[in-house]
Amino acid sequence: MKNRRNDYIEIAKETLQIEADALINAKAHVSREMHEAVECIMSCRGKLVITGVGKSGLIGAKMAATLASTGTSSFFLHPTEALHGDLGMIGAGDVVLAISYSGESSELSAILPHIKRFDIPLIGMTRSSDSTLGKFSDIVLSIEVAKEACPLGVAPTSSTTLTLALGDALAICLMYARDFKKEDFASFHPGGSLGRQLFVKVSDLMRRDELPLVSEDTPVKDAILSISEGRLGTALLVDEEQKLLGLISDGDVRRALLNEGFSLEDPISKYATKDPMTIKDEHMLASDALVLIEQKKIQLMVVTDENSSIKGVLHIHKLIEEGIK
Repeated sequence: MKNRRNDYIEIAKETLQIEADALINAKAHVSREMHEAVECIMSCRGKLVITGVGKSGLIGAKMAATLASTGTSSFFLHPTEALHGDLGMIGAGDVVLAISYSGESSELSAILPHIKRFDIPLIGMTRSSDSTLGKFSDIVLSIEVAKEACPLGVAPTSSTTLTLALGDALAICLMYARDFKKEDFASFHPGGSLGRQLFVKVSDLMRRDELPLVSEDTPVKDAILSISEGRLGTALLVDEEQKLLGLISDGDVRRALLNEGFSLEDPISKYATKDPMTIKDEHMLASDALVLIEQKKIQLMVVTDENSSIKGVLHIHKLIEEGIK
């Protein structure tokens, strides 16, 4: 191997180029087999079982995880475990996707006759339809590459990159086939950021109790105390029926200090915002509420009923704290 010590930047660029070329070349050769593979998986009544050994097995496990999270019921099965009892995990109505670049992996080849004996549809990802895997397969997705990025030509590099990318392409095709939407994805990821965006509502995050309420004739000095104790940076002006009249923030008070004739004894209504931003739908998605808050350049939104009675408040800090985006 040519001595290229310290030429790491160029080596990295060359590696990326070789692997990029493999993907571009594969793009030009995608054919009806991809369509057939998608139709085969869509028609299966059971699960998509993915199997492979070594690097192919690692990619197969990732592929199964991607498919499972995007609407295709799928799991990974190691060929060796299958030979020792787990073959029973494959049943009628399932489809098997087997991965082997050479198509001659001994562990994988050993289970192929048993898969076909049960008339299970087999999709093979391999470099040649003339390989053992290719001959057993009903559909062959080619993962042949002209060159591995490895300088010795032996470590799977370009071929594994292509296999992973082709698996992603298959998953995306299936998402389109199922008309898979963001809401569906969130259902499989309720703890993720997307799940929070699509499921968490204003009612889940708004503060309902111990709100800093003041009457409109409250002196500024007393309102400042309410603002501090409320820990929202704002106090809510209400009438005798607890209906919202306005808001007074610590920023409003600071700006009022610059007014000539300002007095701490002034009624807070003199400096309050009389037409604050409110929403009446507490079932609004928290992510949509955040959009409104950012558009209006405010920090706090009041949730009211149809009669302007206060139901709660939603603060931008709470949205950020909960990972709403």
